[in-house]
Amino acid sequence: MTALCGGQEDPSKKLRSEGGIKVIGGLGVYIVYLGHLPSADSSEPEGFSAAVEASHHDLLDQVLDADRSASDRILHSYKRSLNGFAARLTELEAHKLSSMEGIVSVFPSRTRELLTTRSWDFLGFPQTPLEELPLEGDVIVGMLDSGVWPDSPSFSDDGMSPPPRRWKGACQNFTCNNKIIGARAYSNGATGMSPLDDHGHGSHTASTVAGRAVGNVSLAGLAAGTARGAVPGARLAIYRVCWQRGHCGDADVLAAFDDAVADGVDVISFSIGSKAPSPYFEDAAAIGSFHAMRRGVLTSAGAGNAGVVAGGSVCNVAPWMLSVAASSIDRRLVDKIVLGNGKTIVGASINTFPPVQNATLAFPVNGSCDPDDLDGGSYQGKIVLCPGQEGYGLGPKLAGAAGAVLVGDQPDVAFPLPLPALVVSQDQFDEILAYVNSTSNPVGTIGGTETATDPQAPKPASFSSPGPNLITPGILKPDLSAPGIEIIASWSPLSPTKFNPKDNGKVLYNIESGTSMACPHASGAAAYVKSFHRDWSPAMIMSALITTATPINTPANSGSNELKYGAGQLNPAKARDPGLVYDASERDYIAVLCAQGYNATALALVTGSNATACANASVAGSVVGDLNYPTMAAQVDPGKNFTVGFPRTVTNVGDGGAVYNVKVVFAVGAADGLAVAVSPSRLEFSEQNAKASFTVTVAGVAPGVGRVVSAAVVWSNGEHEVRSPVVVYTPDVERNLV
Repeated sequence: MTALCGGQEDPSKKLRSEGGIKVIGGLGVYIVYLGHLPSADSSEPEGFSAAVEASHHDLLDQVLDADRSASDRILHSYKRSLNGFAARLTELEAHKLSSMEGIVSVFPSRTRELLTTRSWDFLGFPQTPLEELPLEGDVIVGMLDSGVWPDSPSFSDDGMSPPPRRWKGACQNFTCNNKIIGARAYSNGATGMSPLDDHGHGSHTASTVAGRAVGNVSLAGLAAGTARGAVPGARLAIYRVCWQRGHCGDADVLAAFDDAVADGVDVISFSIGSKAPSPYFEDAAAIGSFHAMRRGVLTSAGAGNAGVVAGGSVCNVAPWMLSVAASSIDRRLVDKIVLGNGKTIVGASINTFPPVQNATLAFPVNGSCDPDDLDGGSYQGKIVLCPGQEGYGLGPKLAGAAGAVLVGDQPDVAFPLPLPALVVSQDQFDEILAYVNSTSNPVGTIGGTETATDPQAPKPASFSSPGPNLITPGILKPDLSAPGIEIIASWSPLSPTKFNPKDNGKVLYNIESGTSMACPHASGAAAYVKSFHRDWSPAMIMSALITTATPINTPANSGSNELKYGAGQLNPAKARDPGLVYDASERDYIAVLCAQGYNATALALVTGSNATACANASVAGSVVGDLNYPTMAAQVDPGKNFTVGFPRTVTNVGDGGAVYNVKVVFAVGAADGLAVAVSPSRLEFSEQNAKASFTVTVAGVAPGVGRVVSAAVVWSNGEHEVRSPVVVYTPDVERNLV
């Protein structure tokens, strides 16, 4: 599973990390957010940018000692799409700035992490017809990631026209083409950095969004087929913000958002996250995506890889951005160990090594497969039985083992190991140990990875970070799920494919898992919708994706709920023509922030207008649930009676003269404790773009601690079904989620 985010380390600067904050020479990197850009003089854009940057220096000079200079401290000036800067500051200097007039927030630049052949076919999304490629060519997707490997066949520009005239981007230390039309790199203000991907993650996500169709792709014969993106005719703009070990710094992330929006991208794909969300104005992604939304740009982001086992919660939860969970497809990659008694144990791994035949099974003497614990032991040529995943098989490899069996907490995910090995569940491991204890000569054979069919797909990925939304509990996050397990896509030959850093194996296509892989599926689907509806707002595109998602609250997924997978699985083909959409504007999102108690003065700085910041009673008195969101969620107290209302307005984007009737569909077991009423129950539209309003009232007795009950409000006119989940949940005290 992939993780990624942070600045490139410079050994000469004694870089260290304190609580996830980048600290250089005793100074921490902080972001000073000033909100809305002042009005620009369109006749002198360069002069305007210089003036904004000068104002940042003047502001910082006010808190620095006389012998210090702002020019030595500022790393980035945000001056194209939003207003602010990143600088090296002491804690005292940061505190002084935060108390000054005109400052929205001052917060540390924390380090984030980086969170396919079969997947698009599984979603029922065919290859783009030739006649639709010109439509896609006007769509530009900005990738905030680890860069790109431009020589991959996935990024060929054969037959592509020059970039759209509106494009204002640049290619820095990089040779672009008509496919990759922009490339920049950010690393704490350093110059001369290359957008060339030496990690692999950025190439993987970019090709999933918009890679050209490339036939006969596989990883050593695994996952063979045609690799393609959702919108192979679309353009890519690369913004490298992630460096060594997949680390990505907030200061660089916000700089990339600032440039991407001003450059003219239509969609931003952000496969970067953290274990838990932060308050919106202390979150670089929330800030950047807010200013993107103001310019009509949708941000699609991974929900996070800190699943229930890791105790994390969904990140990237701002209501103006799409949060994407990971789910499975119907192709699984499995490996097997055949024991000496003929018993076959099926596990998971990406194993392209030759088979290991009849090797002795050995349990580690110290009970651990950590490299230090195996050092000096007698494991040469044996299959080592590891009671955990420590070292991901590196210990047995260094000890000379022929293979390994590891116990994992994510048996639904196959990943590469540095030797012939597989991951099994604890119960399966106990079966193997029982065999070992029953004979004086325990042996086993590990074959190679095979492709298997999973008829229960899609299933939520074990690693995918679940809800609820810790920042705004009344907004359901994640929004939906998309394929994120065992996805094959483009890779960088500068990055090894195994966990062993000494492995020099190089490939052009690799198999990866994570919400990092799910996110670009949704980003590509958003770009696909945008190609047909250039005038749709980000909220309309989000609505189209969410309300057409395929429900996955099936009996096979009875252990999960909408807090894990949102509205369901992405369905790009239907999203192009959703029938009805829920729209929302900047004013609507500001109303949510007002309802949550955000400072009105700060909100005025963000919007650039006092008139839109909690200006009247109707806005100031609103509640979060009033946001015209495609889903409805309420956190209630366990065991108590509750009633909650959700006013909504839909816009007809289908044919005029449409009539929609409503039905309520309850999840398994929810009908007994939940009453859902919709008024009116019939909506009539005389023309396209006409609007109609309704209210959903939900009442009942709240479920027990940490429980979820749900239903769906479905509007149908015989041609379209517009589905909006309704989720009621109670705080989970043990997980301390809400």
